[in-house]
This record gives sequence, C-alpha cells and structure tokens, in this order.
Amino acid sequence: MRALLTSLGPLLRQHWRLLLQTCAIALVTAAATVGLLGVAGWFLTATALVAGLTTFNLFVPSALVRALAFTRILARYGERLTGHAATLHLLTDLRKRVFANLLRLDAGQVARWRDGDLVARLTGDIDALDSTFLQVLLPLLVGGLTGVAVVIVLALYVPAAAPAVGLLWLLVLFIVPAWLARRVRQGGLERQDQAALLRQQVLQAVDGHADLLALGQSQRAQAELAATCARLQASALDESRAFATGQALAQAAAGLAMAAVVAAGAVALQRGQVGAAILAGCVLAVAGLFEVLSPMLRGASRLGVATAAAQRISAIERTSPTVRDPQQPCPLEAPGRIEFQDVRFRHHPAVPLIEGLDLVIEPGQRVVITGASGSGKSTLLALMLRLHDPDSGAITWHGTDLRQASLTDLHRRVALLSQDSPVFLGSVRENLCIADTHADDATLWQVLQLAGIADEVRMLPGGLDQWLGEGGRTLSAGQARRLCLARVLLTDADLIVLDEPTEGLDPAAEQALLTSLPQILAGRSLLLVTHAQVPAGLADRCYQLMEGRLVGCKES
Repeated sequence: MRALLTSLGPLLRQHWRLLLQTCAIALVTAAATVGLLGVAGWFLTATALVAGLTTFNLFVPSALVRALAFTRILARYGERLTGHAATLHLLTDLRKRVFANLLRLDAGQVARWRDGDLVARLTGDIDALDSTFLQVLLPLLVGGLTGVAVVIVLALYVPAAAPAVGLLWLLVLFIVPAWLARRVRQGGLERQDQAALLRQQVLQAVDGHADLLALGQSQRAQAELAATCARLQASALDESRAFATGQALAQAAAGLAMAAVVAAGAVALQRGQVGAAILAGCVLAVAGLFEVLSPMLRGASRLGVATAAAQRISAIERTSPTVRDPQQPCPLEAPGRIEFQDVRFRHHPAVPLIEGLDLVIEPGQRVVITGASGSGKSTLLALMLRLHDPDSGAITWHGTDLRQASLTDLHRRVALLSQDSPVFLGSVRENLCIADTHADDATLWQVLQLAGIADEVRMLPGGLDQWLGEGGRTLSAGQARRLCLARVLLTDADLIVLDEPTEGLDPAAEQALLTSLPQILAGRSLLLVTHAQVPAGLADRCYQLMEGRLVGCKES
C-alpha cells in the first residue's frame, strides 16, 4: 500500500478538485441507494398495514421513492463520468511522469529492462492502478460516511441493533478487505511478473519470427508461452477464489446485520418503541449499506496486483540518472572546437577500454575512426554525447568542459546516427519531424534530397505521408539508413556523429553513401566511426583505435 500511495499520492493532491467532486457525487449516490431501499421498505410496509386511505398519505412517500430513484440514476452516471475522468487524468499524468523518468536515464540504465518489460510497466502496470481510486479509496470514504449515518439512524430507532451492525460494518469496511489484500498480495506479484513475461515473449516472438522458423525453435517458443499462460491463469484463478471468499464473508455479514436489526426490532416492536414500517425501512437500509460497501471487495482483490504494479513502476522512478546537468550550466558556442584531453573510461574497473585518448576536431573537419570490434569506438561516441562521463580527463567544446554544459545544449550541437537508429512506426513525415517538429515540406524534401532518398519517397503512393510500417519494414536497409540520416541532417547540429552508417548496406550502396557525405554535410563537422573502406578525400584525418588510444592512419 505504501508503494501505491508513493506513486499516486502527488497526483491525488494535484487533482484534488476533480477527486473531491467525484467523492461528493458518490456520497449522493450512496445516500440515494440507502435512502431508496429504506423509504421503499417503509412505504410498502406502511401501505400493507394501513387500515384506511384517509390515515396515510400515499403521494409524499411515492414521490420520494421516485425522486430517490432518479437521483440514484443520475448520481451514479455522474459518479462514473467524473470517477473515470479523474482516473484517466491520474493514469495519464503517471504515464507521462514514468516516461519522463525513463528519458533521463542513459542507455545502459534503460538496458536493465527488456523491451517487453518496459512495455508492460508503461501499459499493463499503470493500467492496473485504475482500481486504486475507484474501487479502494472512494468506496472506503463513501462506505465510511454512509455507515456512520446508518448506524446513527439505527441508534435512534433500533438502538439495540446499532452496535452489532456497526461491528459488522467495520468488519466489511476494514477487516475483510485487509485480509483479502494480504491474501492476494503474493499472487498479485506473481500475476504482474507473468503478465510482463508474457508481453516480452510475444514481442520477442514477433520480432524473431523468421529466426524461430529458420532454426526450428517455434515449438519451444510455443511451449514457453503456454507455460507462462498457465502460470498467469493459476494466479488469476487464485485471485478469483480469494475474491469469492471475501464476497461470501461480506454477504454473511450483511445477512447477520439484517438479522440483528430484525431480532432487535421485533423486541422493540412488541414494546411499541418502533413502528413496523420504520423497522422494515431500517432493515432494507442496512442492506443498502452493505451494497455500497461491495466495491471495496473488488478493489481489495485487485490490491495485490495494483501493489505489485506500483512497486515495478517505483523501480523506474527510484533509478537516478548517472549523468546530470550542472546547477548552473555554461552555454556552448557555435561552431565549436571539440577536444578529448587524456580521456580514460572503463565499463568495469578490471577491463581496460579508453586509456589516455586525445583527439581534436576543428569546426568543419571530417574525422574518421576505425578499429576492431570491441575496441571502444561506440563508447567514444557515447562519451562525446555525454551518455557517460569519463573516469578521468576531459572533453571540451570550445574550451568548455561538457560536464559544465546542459545535456539539451550539447545534444543540440551534436547529432548522432547510431548503428541501430530506428525507423519508427509512422509516416515518412512523422519520422523526420522527430528532429524538427516545425519543419515544412520544402525543408523535408531538402534533407531527403541531401540524404539521397528523395526520389524513392516521391515514388511512394503517399509521398511524405506514406505509412512505413513497424520498424520501416516497407523500406530496404539502404533506404532506412538514408531516412535516418535525413532525420539527423534536419537538426541544426554543428557536429554530425555517424556510427557505422553503412551497416547492412551492400558495397555499392555503402560507397555511394560515403562518397556523398562531403556534399551532405555542407560544411558541418563529421566524426565517422566505420569498418568500411573510406573513399579518398572524405576524411581530413583518419585514426585507428587501438588499446584505448588513437593512432594516426591513412584512408583505406
């Protein structure tokens, strides 16, 4: 429960007006529900017992029944409307908060969670919290206030029954939900873990469908999925059994409460302390009270799942970024001179990687770095973008240490095309406008022309608005790389960083892309990391990364 309050507490305070409105309408609904049953019981009993029409006014109670019925209908509709609106606002803000926390983390931290697990946390886990307000907090408040009112009425008309009804009311309001929440807690943890694993397995099976078929592993994947489904089913069945038990306890408590009112009321009726019509109204009012409490049980049965979901979400929010902005960032001038000064960095203290690296890139220069796989080339680029900070040494931009600048300013000056830059699910326009949301069509066509893919896009039926499919499946590997390059060129970055830009291209497409780079860059600086043969005239300087240091070499 603490994890739930930690996750939702600030949002509950933020939307307190809407929540208060929902609570007020819910109280009206509860009052109308209890009042309708009570007045109906009193009215029907009174009409059955009346000796003559002159001694009983039928119009007032019948009008009251109709008024309470319509009030209950309208209030219930308003409660659902405002309650779900409040819940959707809460979950929307929570999802944005969690996503913003993810964006603050570096790639290594995000890699702690698999893609399917992150999807589960951002979707299923957050959706699991929708029951917290509507089925736990709201019924607890409404049931508490309604119960106090009903017990006070009983104390006035059937005082002997008030203590028993009060105890049974507290049992259903607090004890049974607490037992139920404790009972399903471990099952809720298991259920959320299995649901996350199921999403992960489905995503992996979709992405690796061709490989599973080619390697003959489809049956093994099906067996793993079936096992996960079986465990998820077992957790869900266990939760359902616990809910059924709690519901049975609540029904038994409701029956005992009504029996207590009937027993105590019968004695009071014989003594003339209460009328039969009032007694019938009190019995049905007690039934209405326990009907108001019923959402608590549904909420309590889901509390284990919600608590597990809150814990999984809190794990993201508790993760602090390893790279932070300084309190008073220094601005970066444009264009700037980039300099690596005796930079050292290791992912693990015992494994050397970058050892005393020096590098200077003047404005407008094109620098190429080659090296064996695992030599630290991608790590060097990560240091350039401050995805990591060096263990020692410094990286400066026009004399300003990057650790003294804001990440936003740095990433505006430096644009990266990584080995696995994705084509997102969407249109050509949507993929490009990630770099500049205000770019017009002329600008988009210009960068597509620079990247050498404008003709291919013009041939598409939808042009800039052509839907590309998941991962750009409608594009060839070369077209996808050039589209990602066009997105990088759409930025106003002074330094373009390319990490294996020809990955997956055939030799002809590879050389065509590299040969066109000087024209594409239009005077901007270039830091190119590649295994490919570099055309003559591309690089102003060429280095090979060996044993953590850069060694000058010739273009090859």
